[in-house]
Amino acid sequence: MPSTDEIRHRIEAALPGSTAEVEDWGGGDHLRATVVAPQFEGLSRIAQHRLVYDIFGDEIGGPIHALSLKTSTPS
Repeated sequence: MPSTDEIRHRIEAALPGSTAEVEDWGGGDHLRATVVAPQFEGLSRIAQHRLVYDIFGDEIGGPIHALSLKTSTPS
């Protein structure tokens, strides 16, 4: 099970210029992330979330049972 720090680091590494805050909402496998990234500009909320979920691939639903997202652009 990845830690909140590992999740944050992976998001920020995959989306250069982004900032992420990750909280454990229970048991280490239910997480909430707030992500601000310039890559989200012009994308729908679904597309923004897909960008983040794609970072983790098959880990979502496995070691990361649930990842709730709040996404926005820097502006």
